[in-house]
Amino acid sequence: MRVRILGTAAGGGVPQWNCACEGCAAARAHPSRRRLHASIAVEASEGRWYVVNATPDIAEQIETSTELRPGPGLRQSPVAGVVLTDAELDHTLGLPRLREAPSLHAIATATVRDALARGLRLDRVLAPYAGLTWTDLTEEGPVLLDDREHVEFRAVGVSGKRPRYAADLAMGDGAWSVALHITDRRSGKSLVYAPAVAGWPPALDRALAAADCVIVDGTFWDDDEPRRSGFTERTATGMGHLPISGPDGTAERLRKLPAARRLYTHLNNTNPLVDPGHDGHRTLAGMGIEVASEGLVIEL
Repeated sequence: MRVRILGTAAGGGVPQWNCACEGCAAARAHPSRRRLHASIAVEASEGRWYVVNATPDIAEQIETSTELRPGPGLRQSPVAGVVLTDAELDHTLGLPRLREAPSLHAIATATVRDALARGLRLDRVLAPYAGLTWTDLTEEGPVLLDDREHVEFRAVGVSGKRPRYAADLAMGDGAWSVALHITDRRSGKSLVYAPAVAGWPPALDRALAAADCVIVDGTFWDDDEPRRSGFTERTATGMGHLPISGPDGTAERLRKLPAARRLYTHLNNTNPLVDPGHDGHRTLAGMGIEVASEGLVIEL
């Protein structure tokens, strides 16, 4: 199984279009510090890839990844579908960008599918352009998307946090946000991708403990970072993201995991880790933890 890191930024990217914070200003001055919205691509069989989350940057992410570019046929694409971890705008706005395809395969929990249909009306919007088909992603067991493939996906519920547009929808408290436990059936190797973690439930703990590689929410360095930056009165945990450092931080949890590789993704523009020279990188390296870099390919 091959996994390519397509993006590593939280909502808005780095730089964010309307932000002049230190991280965004540095990214404008040094293009190498720019980060696209967090996403990965997983090779399910030779030449067939699934993109995890359809970000606003999805077209650029495909173009900058040789394996995802179309060909040899005029409209032949190696992208077999999109797996969604939640219904947030920064993880779903890329779906309309894929409307030129004759058909579009989306894999998501029933809750996420319902939110996108009722809250954003995506089914209705895309219907005149591309046939949108869905496969349910569940916590009950793994989903093998095609008999030709050797990679299976299983949802791990991590949060009941709704997107703002869905706050008033008459829906139950289902699996609004999940991590993905992705397993290669041939080798038995697995990866957990958890770009948004509001809590650390036992199911997530078990999945992470069993994985060979983990890529986890690193939105904020510490809990007070959002308030300190001046753009909100909420803390990191109040915004639905466990911070990296501090008494309730995730770094110590990641340090104890047996996984060969442990990485952070989904960095906010205020996170000091967007600066490659920040001491936090050395602190994490001392714990055996990396910050994911875009374009990185992981083979399991």
